[in-house]
Amino acid sequence: MALSGAIFYLLVSLNVGVLSGNRLKSSLSLDGKWRLQNSNGSLSLGAQVPGCVHSALLQQGVIQDPYYRFNDVFYQWIALENWTYTTIFSLNSPFRYTNKQLLIFDGIDTVSTISLNGITLGQTDNMFQSYVFCVWCSLQEQCSFSWDWGPSFPTMGLWKGVRLEAFDLFQIIQVSAVPLYSRSHSNIKNGLSKDQLQFMDRVESKVKLWWPRGHGDQPLYWISIRGYQRGEEILNEIVYFRTVELVQEPIPGNPGLSFYFQINGKAIFLKGSNWIPAHSFLDQVTEKTLRNLLQSVADANMNALRVWGGGVYEQDLFYILCDQMGIMVWQDFMFACALYPTEQDFIESVKEEVIQQVGRLKSHPSIIVWSGNNENEAALATDWFDIPMTERPKYVKDYVTLYVNNIRAVVLEEDQSRPFLVSSPTNGVESEQEGWVAEDPYDPLYGDTHFYSYTHDCSDWRSFPRTRFASEYGFQSWPSLSTLKQVSIEYDRKYDSAFSSHRQHHDDGNQQMLQQAALHYHLPNSTDGFKRYTDTLYITQVMQAQCVKAQTEFYRRSRSEVIEGKGLTMGALYWQLNDIWQAPSWSSIEFGGKWKMLHYFAQNFFAPVLPVGFEDEDDFFIYAVSDLSEDLRLASIYLYSWSKMHPVCSILNKQPRLIPGGSAFSIYQQPTEPLLDGCGCTRESCFLTFHLEDSRGQQVGPTNYHFLSPLKDAQGILQPNITAKVWKHNEAFIVFLQSDAIAPFVWLDVGTVLGRFSANGFLMATSNITVSFYPWRPTNITELSQSLLITTLRDVY
Repeated sequence: MALSGAIFYLLVSLNVGVLSGNRLKSSLSLDGKWRLQNSNGSLSLGAQVPGCVHSALLQQGVIQDPYYRFNDVFYQWIALENWTYTTIFSLNSPFRYTNKQLLIFDGIDTVSTISLNGITLGQTDNMFQSYVFCVWCSLQEQCSFSWDWGPSFPTMGLWKGVRLEAFDLFQIIQVSAVPLYSRSHSNIKNGLSKDQLQFMDRVESKVKLWWPRGHGDQPLYWISIRGYQRGEEILNEIVYFRTVELVQEPIPGNPGLSFYFQINGKAIFLKGSNWIPAHSFLDQVTEKTLRNLLQSVADANMNALRVWGGGVYEQDLFYILCDQMGIMVWQDFMFACALYPTEQDFIESVKEEVIQQVGRLKSHPSIIVWSGNNENEAALATDWFDIPMTERPKYVKDYVTLYVNNIRAVVLEEDQSRPFLVSSPTNGVESEQEGWVAEDPYDPLYGDTHFYSYTHDCSDWRSFPRTRFASEYGFQSWPSLSTLKQVSIEYDRKYDSAFSSHRQHHDDGNQQMLQQAALHYHLPNSTDGFKRYTDTLYITQVMQAQCVKAQTEFYRRSRSEVIEGKGLTMGALYWQLNDIWQAPSWSSIEFGGKWKMLHYFAQNFFAPVLPVGFEDEDDFFIYAVSDLSEDLRLASIYLYSWSKMHPVCSILNKQPRLIPGGSAFSIYQQPTEPLLDGCGCTRESCFLTFHLEDSRGQQVGPTNYHFLSPLKDAQGILQPNITAKVWKHNEAFIVFLQSDAIAPFVWLDVGTVLGRFSANGFLMATSNITVSFYPWRPTNITELSQSLLITTLRDVY
């Protein structure tokens, strides 16, 4: 069965107001200077709105940086206080208010619960005016980001800003559209029906569609709406058009159901990550922060993000940028990893939350699915909370009451343009057949899965579930030294320090990283404690990058095949994209925007075209994975000796197999041992590289590699003694590297000079290579050269 969505439009910008149904919304901002006070009045200070309590206390010098060392513990007293925001103002300009209008206090979401008193509407000679003399806000509840990746202090405040809104009846007279193609900037007008419904029905054949990144452009239109209120008015708005379907259908000859998204009728493999709040203090998430993170998503060949249900509904700009950049959004509602009440007042609060958020976000084409919660179906099914069997039916009933009878019901009423999933992970329609809580919500034959395993060797693809859709998976690493220096002192910079333990919120996480790394690499053993610490930071990033690479490549090569009923994988969203503070976590981007090695690897394992090598039983395979509509073939395979800079052997692919776009198939299979024997290699002395070519013989996509043994057992890895020269080229810098030997995991770090390299963490199998550096702030050759630190695997032992 397929859950289909209809063409719809996006409201982004406006001249007069925003059209909602047949009402015109007028808006008045109350942002600016407010007063913030604790319960006994011992602290009273000015505070900006948008803003939050911690930010105000920091700006006034009451507290220091809450992220510094152990301050998140020292400042927990802030969460135990009741804080009041107060402001007084007069409304001198007309703000229409009649009994046909609705007055709304906006800007609040689940971060804070706000109660309002003292709104006084004063009648004057002009019956369309109103005055608001005082707005008083008391924070009754707080929300905490104290998960296994974040600091343990609740945050609170009016971080979205505050505004008054009023709606007037608005009669539509005419609707017309002007295409504003991002590339051609065409201004050809398309006259359309005056009737809004006919306009929406007929426009489908006239417009260019919005496509996910990598599958087409994101053309936009300028919609002009002429209407009558108290005289003719015109609204101008930017809109996009697209369709979305979540396809869950029987698979001929196999058990289970498919699970994939179709955009504009085309099946799309979702490549991306999970998004968490970019800061504990959400008023400090700037436009620059969002643009940097989302550009990093695009630069890593991702096309999707899952906004995780334990965070926040993101600000409008986040979704606007996703619209513009073609980044699909899987949007959770903010319920995660917990049991929630079902008393009527809570249910009513949830209904209002869902109505407001769906109303605010439903016109964004980037959002392709709603999900009711994160992992709460799995929590009940696998008994996370040790619920007695006799009481389990009650909790299942409460689950259905909250997520099905209320959240799902409201979403289906408010938005029929996109699918709804009750939970993640879930078996989708199969969970529905089992009463909404499946016996095994992780069943790979249905829906999406979350999978974590820190004890299995991550290079063994057999440990990964061959799922229909992987919406969470990952491994931890530590951030770089330059990021940790911002919040630590020299005494803290040891792997076994109190600071290192405090920053790790995942049970046994620091040890798990070393245990996984030790399966493949020599652990740092320098007698210099500080070097051993920095080498350990490096080796955790190597481990994380290689582990997520192996798992993601497994999911991508599983998109077109079914083995024992399992497979047809159509999504890989690793956990997690960004970080909320300077600490170890599953993220591929450090707090502040610096790319970890994993994010550089993502550029390759999410590339539109990718060769994947692996071993099964006694054979070595290469699969070609392609998102494109272009046929591909395998080029030569090269075997290198670790001790030599040039290939010791090349194997010509004598039987090239053309691979159609949007698929993944085997293009090479040979027994491994004869392959090595024919080149005079052993597993420990050699490794393989390979790439794909198009029909013209040109390389397409990255060169990939396959290690034949754990690198701790590799024979012949030499000290490469890499040197570098830097020069300026236009807005970028060129880094020319020379090496004496083959070097795995070459890592270039420029400390506090924020920016990104064109490649990093790479396998250097040639004597020289050139990479580019794109700075995010002004710098020069001298600073960059002096800051550049090069680390390879051989340097850590």
